[in-house]
Parts: sequence; structure tokens; C-alpha cells
Amino acid sequence: MIAEKSETQADIAVVRSESRFKQKMQLFWADVKRSKVSLLFVAPFLLLFTLFIVVPIIISMSLSFTYYNILESPRFIGFSNYKLLFIEDDIFMQAVGITLKFAIITGPIGYIMAFLLAWLISQIPMKYRFFYTLCFYTPSIASGTAMSVVWLYLFAGDRKGLLNHWLIQLGLLDEPFLFLQDIRSIVPVIVIVSLWMSMGVGFLAFLAGLQNVPKDLYEAGDIDGIRSRWQRLWYITVPSVKPQLLFGAVMQVVASLQVFDISVQLVGLPSPLYAGHTILTHLFDYAFIRFEMGYASAIAVVLFLLMMGLNRLIFNLLGRD
Repeated sequence: MIAEKSETQADIAVVRSESRFKQKMQLFWADVKRSKVSLLFVAPFLLLFTLFIVVPIIISMSLSFTYYNILESPRFIGFSNYKLLFIEDDIFMQAVGITLKFAIITGPIGYIMAFLLAWLISQIPMKYRFFYTLCFYTPSIASGTAMSVVWLYLFAGDRKGLLNHWLIQLGLLDEPFLFLQDIRSIVPVIVIVSLWMSMGVGFLAFLAGLQNVPKDLYEAGDIDGIRSRWQRLWYITVPSVKPQLLFGAVMQVVASLQVFDISVQLVGLPSPLYAGHTILTHLFDYAFIRFEMGYASAIAVVLFLLMMGLNRLIFNLLGRD
């Protein structure tokens, strides 16, 4: 009797879950029919996003559980790549530490610099803004290879290097210092160059947001007792450009975790004692030099999860209303 009663209750639960599922599907298709015109406009983007973003991510995650060297078919090996990555690959753990150190330094500093420079540019007359915007934005669109030519000359490890020449002339050095070969100076040099090139899309987003803050808010603030520009910045400007702040933070995190060109062009691949080795450099090494695509896919998945985690943290901090 008890068994029959339990079976009856289980059948009722199954029927209820099926009915709830049918109701949800009916509501879903009703929403689709109601918004079919909007969905048609969004369809090209969704198609491209799925084809070039979602599908590669799924393929990369699948390949991370295989041994794949391009020449042979992928062979499933389970979690061996991840085990090797976190337990036996000391270079990867060093690369993770360097990348996180780099992100912790360049992320907040580059973010604050971009916002403050955008705010200062928004304070000057309109006819001069284009010139200053171009000056600060140009380094971010120049390739790392082109910019490394300038910085290689500045940090060259001989007397012809501009920085060594100045320091020797000032009496601060007796002989040239190897800025790009000494493991103590490699990360600071990469940080300096990256900060110089950090005025990218986030900088433009800040500038656009600052120029669209309603003037009425500033007039109301003056009536309420705001007297200095710093008070206007903190109590009016920053809350008004919160969406741009969120976008800029996400872009800055992505850029700080994807350091590659600057490191390779300045200190080579591999760098001396792997002192400038980042996660993306490690990925490039295994993917396009050693052709171990399965292992490289595991590195890519770890980098992807790291970015997702940091972006979620940023959304929790800046995405609140």
C-alpha cells in the first residue's frame, strides 16, 4: 500500500514537472513570436557571435581533455593536461604569478589614469579636445612591434641606449644596465610600456560618457552646496558615468591579462629565466611553437575562467544600482 502511494506521488510529481515545462515553453515561444522583428535584427550578430566566440570556446574546452598535435587525431586523455598544468609545469605557475602581478599593477593604475585623463580633457574647450584625445589614444592603436622599436632604443643595454646614456651622464650609473636582460627590471619595463599604451577603448568610453553628463545635474549640485571640482567629480560625474566605468573596467582587465606582444618584442620568447613569461606567452609557446594544441587549449581554458572570474568580481563591485 505504501509503495503504491509513493509511486502515485512520484507520477503526480512527474506530471506536474512536465506541465510546468510545457507552460514555460509556451511562454517562451509566445515571447519569441511577440519579439520576432527584434530577434530578426539581432540574428546576424547572434550568428556571428555563436560561430566565432561560442563554438571556439566549446571546441577549446573539448580539446583541453585530449592530446592533439595537429598531425594526429585528438586522443582523449582526461584531466592529464590540467594535472600537468597545475602540478608539474612550474613555468606555467610562474607565468600565472607574473600575469596576476602585472594585472594588479597595470589594471587599477591604467584604469584610474584613463578616467582622470578623460575627465581632464573634458574640462578643456571643445576645439582642443580632438588634439589631446588623439595624442593619448594613438599609442593604444599602434602595434606592439612598432612601439617596441622606440622602447628598445630607450632601454637598450649599452651606452647607445637613451636611458643608460642619461643615467651615466648624470653620474647615477658607472656602466650600462641591462634593463631588458636583468630579471629584476623586466616586469617593471613591461609595466611602463603597457601603461603608456593603456589609453584604449575604455579611455574613449570615459570621454564619451563625461561629455554626455547633463549640465542640469551640475547646476543642481551648485544649488545644493557643491563648491569644488573634486566634489562635482565625486558626487555627480562618477555616478553619472557608472556604465562607462563598468565597461572600462572590463576592458582593462581583459587587456591586462592578455599581455603578449609587448613582452615578446621587448624581452623575447622565452624571456631570460622566464622573468617576463605571461599566460598568453605560455599558450603561444605550446600552440604555435611546440604544436601541443591539447595542452594549449587547457591553458586557454584556465585564462578564460580567470577572466570570467575577475569580470564577475567587477560586475559585483561596479554593476550594482
